[in-house]
Amino acid sequence: MSKSCECQKNPIFSSTIKVETRISIKKYDPSNKPYWDDFVSRSKNGSFLFYRDYMDYHSDRFFDYSLLIFKGKKLVAILPANIKDNIIFSHQGLTFGGIISNKKMTMSLMMMIFQELKAYFKDNGIDKVIYKAIPHIYHSFPAEEDLYALIRYNAKLIRRDVSSTINMNERIPYSRNKKRNIKDTKTSGLTIRKSMNFEDFMDIEEKRLAEKYGVKPAHTKEEIKLLASRFPDQIKLFTLENNKEILGGVIIFESKNVAHGQYQAANDEGLKSGGTDLIFDFLINNYYKDKKYFDFGISTENNGLYLNEGLIHYKEQFGARSVVHDFYEWEI
Repeated sequence: MSKSCECQKNPIFSSTIKVETRISIKKYDPSNKPYWDDFVSRSKNGSFLFYRDYMDYHSDRFFDYSLLIFKGKKLVAILPANIKDNIIFSHQGLTFGGIISNKKMTMSLMMMIFQELKAYFKDNGIDKVIYKAIPHIYHSFPAEEDLYALIRYNAKLIRRDVSSTINMNERIPYSRNKKRNIKDTKTSGLTIRKSMNFEDFMDIEEKRLAEKYGVKPAHTKEEIKLLASRFPDQIKLFTLENNKEILGGVIIFESKNVAHGQYQAANDEGLKSGGTDLIFDFLINNYYKDKKYFDFGISTENNGLYLNEGLIHYKEQFGARSVVHDFYEWEI
């Protein structure tokens, strides 16, 4: 059987496509899940956050508007997205989520895709797109064709968050104070272990966020437990314990190149002991020593307009330096 015949049998492909160079767009529906997930697994800038079992856990809160993009009959890109009030977001339920592509993506193809996206959005009554670009540390290969296309199509940078990241291949030494604090804490008798007790840790996390910022975590304890059961190799909890009592911990979201600290918290005893330092030191120098990047997450608030200098200083003492998360507004 010829390759073209195989493609025509695939339900994801449109039978109306006649010209192999034509760019066409199809809205995602659940029957496309195997093709979507397979594309993410082979992409140059995807992560487990874009698998449908992760994206769809909060489908009751977001009206999905994800797109599959074809060149002829071949799937060449996908866009995780939701819609609200005629605005497309890529994606409100994800930290980031621009166009996902593979190693065959070229600059000219991306320009063609943006041209077709603009026409598609205009035909469907979309007013604008809020585009959350994927930070470069999550790229397995260079994948910033979308950033150039955004500017060419008059999108504007409207927000920039700052995350703190360690390049594990070119480490900057800990600060002198951080080295001393960790050395002192190692004599405290506290233990670190990989745990499945997400519920007790999230109780600590929820209390700390409420006390310090008056906010709730992005995930409930039930959601984190569900996601960890779906992605046990990517979502991991490391706890600080004293005689099996949890004093604090760190939840890591692990991608191919990046170990990202999604949540970190400690109770009063954990804070007094400096135990969070101990966990991060273990993760950086032992558990994730072979990762390309260790990322502490953002230290900005109020849509990037406020920098929490105390928080970013804490991360920089470990040798972390800044990586930006950019948001664009694209008027259609």
